[in-house]
Amino acid sequence: MPLLMKFPAAPGLAACRVVVCIILLWVVSIAAHAVPTLDVSGDRVHLKDFSVGYFVDSSQSLSYQEARKETFGAANSTATLGTGASVTWHRIALHNSGAEEKALYLHMPMAYQVRAIDIYEEGSQGWVSQAAVDLNEASDNPLMHRGTVVYPFSVPAGETAVLFVRSQLYSHQWFAAEIYDDKHSRKALVGGHLDIALLVGMMMALVFYNGLLYFATSKKENLLYSLYLISGVVWIALSYGLLAKAFNMYGDAVFILNLSVFTMPIFLVLFMMVIFETREFYVTEHRILKGLLALLIAGLAYGLFDIEGALIPASSLAALMMVVTFSVSLSILRKGHPLAKFFLVGHSFFVVFNGFAVLFYKGLIEPNYLNSHGVGVGIVLEAITLAFIISYRIKVLEDIRSQQDELKRQAATDPLTQLYNRRFFMTEGEHLVQQARTTGEQVSVIALDIDHFKAVNDTYGHHAGDLVLKDMAGIFQKFSRSRDLVARFGGEEFVILLPGADQAEAEGCAERIRQGVEKHVVQAGENVTIRVTVSLGVAQVNSHMESVEDAVKRADKALYEAKEGGRNRVCFVV
Repeated sequence: MPLLMKFPAAPGLAACRVVVCIILLWVVSIAAHAVPTLDVSGDRVHLKDFSVGYFVDSSQSLSYQEARKETFGAANSTATLGTGASVTWHRIALHNSGAEEKALYLHMPMAYQVRAIDIYEEGSQGWVSQAAVDLNEASDNPLMHRGTVVYPFSVPAGETAVLFVRSQLYSHQWFAAEIYDDKHSRKALVGGHLDIALLVGMMMALVFYNGLLYFATSKKENLLYSLYLISGVVWIALSYGLLAKAFNMYGDAVFILNLSVFTMPIFLVLFMMVIFETREFYVTEHRILKGLLALLIAGLAYGLFDIEGALIPASSLAALMMVVTFSVSLSILRKGHPLAKFFLVGHSFFVVFNGFAVLFYKGLIEPNYLNSHGVGVGIVLEAITLAFIISYRIKVLEDIRSQQDELKRQAATDPLTQLYNRRFFMTEGEHLVQQARTTGEQVSVIALDIDHFKAVNDTYGHHAGDLVLKDMAGIFQKFSRSRDLVARFGGEEFVILLPGADQAEAEGCAERIRQGVEKHVVQAGENVTIRVTVSLGVAQVNSHMESVEDAVKRADKALYEAKEGGRNRVCFVV
């Protein structure tokens, strides 16, 4: 078999290899540390989207001298690094190739989101200055301007300045840096957040409207929807800097408001349970929502003791909530619930825009307005749709109530004359008598009967008889008071209950009715006129001793006397 032989490498070749390796390591090291240097020599400095270096300090204890020696990766000047970067260092290099010194300002517009910020400035000759902002004391810090940290610095002509920024987070690592000259710095600090104020204003209007609806209807869905909106308003105002910009509020005391990230879905799930009536009609879906609700409540309870720890899995829990609620509403839609399709439209907005936001918070997608504001946009679009659902539900309930009221009215009235029927009269009359018994008020009853009504039917027909009954009903109501209870007992028999009227007043009312009927002419057709009269019996109710039925019997007795006495007259009994 052939012999394998090893020959020693030439000394020159080995040396070349060592040199090449050293050069490669140096190039890699330089590339790792290299951050594109920004040229700020122009007349206009307005930098909002540029490359910076970043390094995650996993020990959370490195000093500035130690951190500046670390390897910095490349990142955008606006970025989120998710929950795994508790302390992060950023490196920004700027070169002034001009002939004059440049006075510049570093803006950190998302500073209100973090716990503390330290800034270290280096010049060509080494360290220049440093500044620190503790968010718990930021309201009095001269570098904090309505939620934005503004650090002034200068770059001498022909030199380079390097800024190292240490950012300590609460839960999610937010970073945004902008470089301006004096003119653009002032402009950037004026106005802004109008979009957030508009979103908050819209939601507060919905809160006010649904609060009024709740007090008017006592419907739980209005209360739950209002609480959902309030949670959304708190989260939007906090997360997008409105509290910082408008009220100069920062730090731990404000950070606790992030618990709204749990209360918001809690109230949304409860809202779903109510509007879909899952407890009664969708048992499986109800159990699933209860399980989700238990997780959310557990997260809220944990957040009361450790808000930072609770927020770490919050985005994952939000993703689970979106999947579960969307799936449940889709299942309810398939089972035919009329409101499910409207809820799915609004919830689709919530799921899609919040999906972008969850990916953004985890640092998985590039930051832009839609991604960073996805939660707020999704909440508002869903809130508007839910408001429509509530309005639709109110309309459905009102239609049902109207139908029920109409059925009750039909059950309580005589279909021909539209007066109350005997059953309603006895029930309501007894109630009025009991009230009179309590208040000491007088009550009287009038019993009426159309004289010789059978002869009207026999002579002119039942159609004419019906016309007479309708006209008589109108006269009885015309000469009665609005509070009187006028009823048709059957055939040509009528009864009137007069609350607050003694016997004399009842006799006066009866006489007015008698005269009105006597003077009235019923038009029963072409050249066909009918005149009728009525007999009336009056009885004052002894509310302390007798029922309304007993009083009607005594009035009937007086009516019989009127008929026996010649009809077309009023009689009374003591």
